Amino acid sequence: MTTAIAFFCGLVFGCGLLLSGMSQPSQVLSFLDITGNWSPNLALVMLGALAVAAPAYRLARQRGRTLLDEPLQLPAAQRIDRRLLAGAALFGIGWGLAGICPGPAVVLLGSASPHGALFLLAMLVGRWTFEQVAKRRSTGD
Repeated sequence: MTTAIAFFCGLVFGCGLLLSGMSQPSQVLSFLDITGNWSPNLALVMLGALAVAAPAYRLARQRGRTLLDEPLQLPAAQRIDRRLLAGAALFGIGWGLAGICPGPAVVLLGSASPHGALFLLAMLVGRWTFEQVAKRRSTGD
């Protein structure tokens, strides 16, 4: 049941990306181009997402369990550190260069887009590299 619900939620998210046009890198890049042909569409999509997510997040924190009665896993870290800032910067740089982030990349992959496939490949290589570096640091190599 959990897998079916996760699939359905992903499907709804993907459909939302398609309907809003946010799976198209040109839409994202036009939002980031504040000195050129700026488009507020992404900001409006973000506001809509926040309007839905904020109350849901608050309710989830109060319940302490998911709607399927499983333990809720929320981030425990409350501190902004170098690792968080570096990750956010890398994400932002990649997003700004490609106009794609992980969710839209999966949607693009489903439409046989070479841009989406290349982005996902680069993201997976980056994640693997991070894990290797973290593993070496933890073992002291």
